[in-house]
Amino acid sequence: MQTRFRVKPLLLGLLFALLLQLFILWIVWSNIALQLTAYTVTSERLPAAFDGYRIAHVSDLHNAEMGENNADLLAMLKEASPDLIAITGDIIDCDRTDTAVAIAFVQEAVKIAPCYYVTGNHEAWVGTEVYNTMEQTFTALGVTVLHDQAILLSLNGETITLAGIDDPTFTRKQKGGNGLPITPQDLSNLYPSDSFRILLFHRPEYFDTYVDADIDLVLSGHVHGGQFRLPFLGGLYGPDQGILPAYDGGLYTEGGTNMIVSRGIGNSGFPIRFNNRPNVVLIELACAP
Repeated sequence: MQTRFRVKPLLLGLLFALLLQLFILWIVWSNIALQLTAYTVTSERLPAAFDGYRIAHVSDLHNAEMGENNADLLAMLKEASPDLIAITGDIIDCDRTDTAVAIAFVQEAVKIAPCYYVTGNHEAWVGTEVYNTMEQTFTALGVTVLHDQAILLSLNGETITLAGIDDPTFTRKQKGGNGLPITPQDLSNLYPSDSFRILLFHRPEYFDTYVDADIDLVLSGHVHGGQFRLPFLGGLYGPDQGILPAYDGGLYTEGGTNMIVSRGIGNSGFPIRFNNRPNVVLIELACAP
């Protein structure tokens, strides 16, 4: 009886150690196993020429490398065969800034599809000289950097409008602005009245503003999926949203407005994700039947 009593705790200890190892391996895997999430956005306002147009959305790289020199990330983008790559901020990390990683990534990304970039809050917190040098390099490589401006995308004689807004913190720290929250009128002024409207903006917490401005598609990030994703509850915490953020990742729709929030790729502050794989988004536009 005494031998059996000793064997049982030993087996339980070995089982616990095995489960702990598997749990640690799962966490490590889920922090490096890049995931592609695909959505279709349908709109009556979309011109026929853009039916089937594909947008790859990358956000919150934070100096991360998925594979050597981001080979895994670039391979995923290439396989997705996008018509456009949208990069929605925090491509660098202000606490461990390494612009070389960001530059190396965009240097290859522009070979896959035209790239459009907007700033996030981490671009605001690096020195002005560091940021300006990086942006100049981006531009020289062929990246279109959007600072509170809109451009027309043309295809077979038809157009849609793509706008990009600087993060409010960037506006305040790097550009000397007041950094106040955007208004529906701020956004509406960017767009032709009859255009299909796409907005690149780092922050999802302004969703009601996007709806009021009649934006068709918003791409944002910032929340990192809530960092820790809890079963049935979603993300645990989102900056500027707090505990259990309303907009932590995925597709949100109200009226004719669709907002897609990337869970991001890299980490900042807390270095580990839980139940929250690094995320690339692929959107296909479709004309309403």
